[in-house]
Amino acid sequence: MSKIVAVDPFAVNLGRGNMVIVRIRCDDGMEGYGEGTLPHKARAIMGAVQDFAEYLVGQDDGQIERHWQVLYRNSFQRGGVILSTALSAIDQALWDIAGKRLDRPVWSLMGGAVRDRIWLYTHPGRRANDPRGLVENCLERLDEGYTAIKLGIPGTPELVRDPRKAAETHDNIAAVRDAVGPDVALMVDAHGKSTPTVALEIARAIAPLDLLFFEEPVPPRNVDALLQVSRSCPIPVATGERMYSRWDFRTTIESQAVSILQPDLGHAGGISETRRIAAAAETYFMQIAPHNPRGPGVTLASLHIGACTPNFLIQESLIPPGGQSEIWDEMLVEPLNIVDGYVDLPRAPGIGIRFDESLAERFPFRPADTQHPVLKDGAVGDW
Repeated sequence: MSKIVAVDPFAVNLGRGNMVIVRIRCDDGMEGYGEGTLPHKARAIMGAVQDFAEYLVGQDDGQIERHWQVLYRNSFQRGGVILSTALSAIDQALWDIAGKRLDRPVWSLMGGAVRDRIWLYTHPGRRANDPRGLVENCLERLDEGYTAIKLGIPGTPELVRDPRKAAETHDNIAAVRDAVGPDVALMVDAHGKSTPTVALEIARAIAPLDLLFFEEPVPPRNVDALLQVSRSCPIPVATGERMYSRWDFRTTIESQAVSILQPDLGHAGGISETRRIAAAAETYFMQIAPHNPRGPGVTLASLHIGACTPNFLIQESLIPPGGQSEIWDEMLVEPLNIVDGYVDLPRAPGIGIRFDESLAERFPFRPADTQHPVLKDGAVGDW
């Protein structure tokens, strides 16, 4: 093994937000890359990475688990999305180095593959203001090779009842279902915007449309509210994108509050911690569908988890069509070809990404605020 000599974060603008790539360089010239993207907090992530570098520089690059434990436990103020995202990118980069040293893909270092290919889902893409536009977007995604699409609830629901929102959601999804037919998997993401009563109102309206899962019906970290929904919801419930460690997931797993967990490889402690979360979920017959509206780094890291995780279900993906993204085309060691809804297992050594820091110069960081929805009375709504 070699010693780490540099840990450098780079911000690259993807057009829909800023991606953070972390490069770890060793004294023998070996480099590893990881992604820790939180679009509206890129500068905070980069600062946390630089703080962690104070420990990492001079350490043995092969002690992946030890470094994870030190960075998580010795911060004293544990967890939170900023520290966990920085840790996730570092963990990915260390696994990337390990794979490259052995000339093996990362999944082969974790017991080998348990499947031959990985099922993907995506989003419609451009925002559509009417069912016709939404249908057109979904049909474009099918032409790209996908067989599974996740839709959303339009706008922000009201707090106690919102029958209009339930009807609008139903009409949108029904139009898509009619257009794509029964063999395409559809999911709905509520983005944690609803109270339990409104979430159930929406779920009952859309249940006849044959959905794979209903994502984040209520805000995270209130397991009792989640149970209130899942016990009466006619659709399998999923959650987890805003949980950042096995400790965050523990009560949701032990209470069996959902059918599907969605850890994010870019936030939930990277490859190392996601494996532990998945193993805990497996004992309760829960499936894993990793969250990932991110760039090439988180996408490839997620595919390695999908390859070697027995209770993996499906992978969220925003892989652009070939030739439509210079950043993706330059960062992927091997192309990701979607055929019949699946991609093959990554075969390149390490995670399978590369990075030229000129990307940060050609696509520089651009500050941007997030959206700020409001309710009918002007009160602050959930994003």
